[in-house]
Amino acid sequence: MVNLTRMILLGLNIDHAATLRQARYRQVEDSFGGLVEPDPVALAGLGEKAGADGITVHLREDRRHIQDEDVQLLAASKSTRLNLEMACTPEMTTFALRLRPHSVCLVPESREEITTEGGLDVVKHREKVARVTDAMNAAGIKTSLFIDPDPEQIEMSAQLKAPWVELHTGAYANAYHHAGRPAEFARLVAGARLAHSLGLVVNAGHGINYVNITEVRTIPHLHELNIGHSIISRALFTGIEEAVRTMKGLMNP
Repeated sequence: MVNLTRMILLGLNIDHAATLRQARYRQVEDSFGGLVEPDPVALAGLGEKAGADGITVHLREDRRHIQDEDVQLLAASKSTRLNLEMACTPEMTTFALRLRPHSVCLVPESREEITTEGGLDVVKHREKVARVTDAMNAAGIKTSLFIDPDPEQIEMSAQLKAPWVELHTGAYANAYHHAGRPAEFARLVAGARLAHSLGLVVNAGHGINYVNITEVRTIPHLHELNIGHSIISRALFTGIEEAVRTMKGLMNP
């Protein structure tokens, strides 16, 4: 059933605007200005004006796209909310506590992967996740755990006192045009219901696009969707304002 009680929020992930910049200007000291383009921070501002409810960035250990300066500029200039995706490392914990974004999303991270390939295993890495979650909770920073929609991961997230979870929709997106789609969607629905029953705020993200959004939006109890690649891709043709407005319209018809 479609969520009829509230609008689903859009977290605009701008990582791949920085991917385009880094493809040419990786060796340049500055991350914006002069010949350096595109500027992901400027893109974020246009996205906010078009209706994005928050900006999401992933500051990776290898700094393959978003740079420290990008995040600092966003924190100073954003008009909505900043959500920092980060690995559970001491370096990133220190950075987040100094930056104090509205929220952080703890994600797995591998140097070999092109993009995040699965949810964080909070059962296996319980102690590491607990240290970061406790630190963020103490600082008043909302913590989300990016997890697969499996009961043991959801139940552990509640035990760790993370207020939010972000259900990994990648397996569903990959199966969308194949026979496994109904089963993957059912996992997401069941996961959202369980998370909600445990008092967790339910977000979702990864692989959501302008086609599968019509089904994704019917996952119960959705609070926010974090979407990046498909919006940035569409923006190459239509501009970021149209890309954001169209996605928001599809999310909340």
